[in-house]
Amino acid sequence: MSDRLTIGQLYPASVHPSALQRPAGSKNPVNPEVSFESLLQKNMLKFSNHAAKRLEQRGIELGSRQLDQISSAVDKAAAKGSKESLILMKDMALIVSVANRTVVTAMDGNSMKDNVFTQIDSAVIIS
Repeated sequence: MSDRLTIGQLYPASVHPSALQRPAGSKNPVNPEVSFESLLQKNMLKFSNHAAKRLEQRGIELGSRQLDQISSAVDKAAAKGSKESLILMKDMALIVSVANRTVVTAMDGNSMKDNVFTQIDSAVIIS
């Protein structure tokens, strides 16, 4: 090997530093205009006003574990191409707009009985 390296030099003497730079045409694949906040909002589970009222009226409280399960169920529905999904948990049912990641309405066990769910294209059952 005939190339000589000097202290503080990370490249052989025969290679010019500009040769190591990326060409001007290649751009960073990550869009710098997309902020962490917008990514977080895009992936966060939301509740419509109607769903929030139903949760309050029916005394349904969701813990962080249940929210994680619902979010995971929405991810699974999205992976299958669903648009509107019914998510069934132990004693409640949620209708979710998968594209918007928004819970549209919520029902407790008593409200689910003898009910017909319409305008859904999938169901996810959480045990």
